[in-house]
Amino acid sequence: MEQKKIVKISTITEFHRLRGLPKPEHPLISVIDFNELYRPVDIGEVYWVFDFYQISMKRGISAKLKYGQQEYDFDEGVLFFISPNQVFGVVAEQNPTSERSGWMLLIHPDFLWNTSLAKTIKQYEFFDYSVNEALFLSDKEEKTLNGIIENIRQEYHSTIDKFSKHIIISQLESLLNYSERFYNRQFITREQVNHQILDRLERLLSNYFKSDDLISKGLPTVQYIAESLNVSPGYLSSLLRMLTGQNTQQHIHEKLIETAKEKLSTTSLSVSEIAYELGFEHLQSFSKLFKSKTNLSPLQFRQSFN
Repeated sequence: MEQKKIVKISTITEFHRLRGLPKPEHPLISVIDFNELYRPVDIGEVYWVFDFYQISMKRGISAKLKYGQQEYDFDEGVLFFISPNQVFGVVAEQNPTSERSGWMLLIHPDFLWNTSLAKTIKQYEFFDYSVNEALFLSDKEEKTLNGIIENIRQEYHSTIDKFSKHIIISQLESLLNYSERFYNRQFITREQVNHQILDRLERLLSNYFKSDDLISKGLPTVQYIAESLNVSPGYLSSLLRMLTGQNTQQHIHEKLIETAKEKLSTTSLSVSEIAYELGFEHLQSFSKLFKSKTNLSPLQFRQSFN
């Protein structure tokens, strides 16, 4: 990432002040219309870090977001998620338009204390997705989420009582659950692109297992595989589970066992030599993994061919 100043925004009130908005009606949650935002002059010269969650729907904004070491063009019907302490930057608009619209939902983690969402929000993988994995919405899907956002806005605009927080949390859970459903739909509708990623994964693993990297570096990590495919680890595992029923780690182990079987059945290498060539420092670790996947020890598998 290029060297730029990083500006940390700790509170939603601070964000409101920076962007020329009135003081938020609730200090821990806020729904903001994009057409009301003031754009700081230096917005494109710094990277930003928030201490709160941001969920955004943006329309008519000719700008780019730098996030997850990717650049992403805002487009109609795009929804994306940023977690606390994630770094992102904005490339300033060349020709600002008066028709820009959409909303931004800000949620401070303190608002989630003592609620079911405090723990479960970390289970929604799209908060870890790089920006090129933003969610594209149909008009119907967008209308559904806009309705939930309006419910949240109305609830904290009204008189706060003992039911308010519970109702808002329920609406937030609905928003996240619908988003998860729509991401699942996106996996399906982008079938061709997704299968291309699967093909690239197979080639990547095949080439890795044929190279000397296994000996020098050991088994490829999920992080390495995801970075090589230019997607996030969470996105890749979700995609693979959708297409194959297995996550990334299981794919790595499957390729390992496939390669081990080939060496056991077609070479005279000892089991220890095969384990070494597959990146294992200890024979016991290799034998244990092989047996867990095949119900046979490496030696028993080899003997079955005699």
